[in-house]
Amino acid sequence: MNPQNTAASHDDGAQGDASDRVRIFDTTLRDGEQTPGFSMDRRAKLRMAQMLEALGVDVLEAGFPQASPDDFAAVSEIARTLQGPTICALARCVPGDIDSAGRALERARHSRIHLFLSTSPLHREHKLGMSKAQVLDAAVAAIERARGLCHEVEFSAEDSTRTEPDFLAEVFSAAVAAGATTLNAPDTVGYTTPAEMAERFAWLRRNVKGAERVVFSCHCHNDLGMAVANSLAAVGAGARQVECTINGIGERAGNAALEEIVMALKVRAAHFGVDTRIDTRKLYPASRLLSQLTGQAVQRNKAIVGENAFAHESGIHQHGMLKHRDTYEIMRPQDVGIAETKLVLGKHSGRAALRQRLQALGHAPDEAAMDGIFARFKTLADRKREVHDEDLEAIALGQDPDALGPWRLVQLNTSTHLGGSASASVRLRHDDGREAGEAAIGDGPVDAVLRAIERATGSDLQLTDFQVRAVSEGGDAQGQARLTARHDARDWRGHGVSTDIVEATAQAALAIVNRIARQVPAATPAAVANL
Repeated sequence: MNPQNTAASHDDGAQGDASDRVRIFDTTLRDGEQTPGFSMDRRAKLRMAQMLEALGVDVLEAGFPQASPDDFAAVSEIARTLQGPTICALARCVPGDIDSAGRALERARHSRIHLFLSTSPLHREHKLGMSKAQVLDAAVAAIERARGLCHEVEFSAEDSTRTEPDFLAEVFSAAVAAGATTLNAPDTVGYTTPAEMAERFAWLRRNVKGAERVVFSCHCHNDLGMAVANSLAAVGAGARQVECTINGIGERAGNAALEEIVMALKVRAAHFGVDTRIDTRKLYPASRLLSQLTGQAVQRNKAIVGENAFAHESGIHQHGMLKHRDTYEIMRPQDVGIAETKLVLGKHSGRAALRQRLQALGHAPDEAAMDGIFARFKTLADRKREVHDEDLEAIALGQDPDALGPWRLVQLNTSTHLGGSASASVRLRHDDGREAGEAAIGDGPVDAVLRAIERATGSDLQLTDFQVRAVSEGGDAQGQARLTARHDARDWRGHGVSTDIVEATAQAALAIVNRIARQVPAATPAAVANL
């Protein structure tokens, strides 16, 4: 079978710019992964690729096979394993790259070689040392070579937005004649504005010969913070493929964020008149998985998938949300895979949100009691960034949320073994005078300490989040450990600070145990009506 014969059927026969569907070309595993700090091993790449397949991306750029043997192996494994998306491999317009990409994609159900070549005068002179004629010849030769090795070929004119329009149209016209089915006009350095991007794509659609037979694509970088805006402008001007990454990771300031583009097209569907095949309910899980695999956290205020994306602290906003969700949310958190809106209780929160949360926790104070609770809540909120459920329950029950005990750490010993497990022993003292000591083995010192504390206190904790950061500088810097653990179907939080991060972790775990221990059995609404 000639690989080229299946291209139209895989793409639903929707070539050119008349389609009302935007293809999502994900390059998280190529442009994103090659960024310092975001590297993934082969197993992590496959796991992320499977998540992207479940997400519904149309094209998955798995890597740059010629870059290294490991990259070749990763592309080959992904091509062999995945069945849904088109699997794409990057290649320069040189025979060795193209042949390597073809070999890596041999077992793909549907394959694409993504060729790129610089076209701007700056790149032609200083990067390539090539004339316009040489660039044209190299592009055509590369496309013709790649056509026999995959189902379809994409050609990218690197630094296209700083390329002379007439020459760019000439290169693209030659690419179409040579057999390319997708033309990508990337904003390689994030220099273009949305108005310029829209003008460029509209001009190319009018001036590229054979434009009706191909899909125009955009690949925007975020150096000036306009990658998503530029991508949406290109879509508005007829681009029907967007190249993007989960969480916007990529070279320098990153790429256009997949989740932002997809939700912009969904929320503003009436404006753009196009849609995607993305299962938006998997956007947040995909973001979380990437963060876990790379060890790189997502900024709290990140659009769509950030911790604050569906969180409200302002009393005015919270009051509006309690009246009608649409007052301050233009999309549902469930649409992107987040369980629910979060009304964060902090120093800006008002009485309405506090009462609503207390009621959810089973407390129904009358107005007189609410005055005292609200005053104590505001005092605590001035000292803390966020007031959690366990803090509120302590306030409602007349307790001190910051009280220590009943358990205190008396002794802590840990030991780690290279290539093996870790062990820890703890001795704790209760306010009633009794002591408890236990030892445990874990995957590491932190795990061992948590297990030992669980045994000593008789607690059952399921760790759901663990964060460590330095709170001072220098060799004797203090480290802060923040833990979230699930107990009895609720999340509990604790933090500890020490120059020894294992000790800080032990303090954080003990803070959670103590919070649980200080709680009294939940009362019925009638019993707490007069709190």
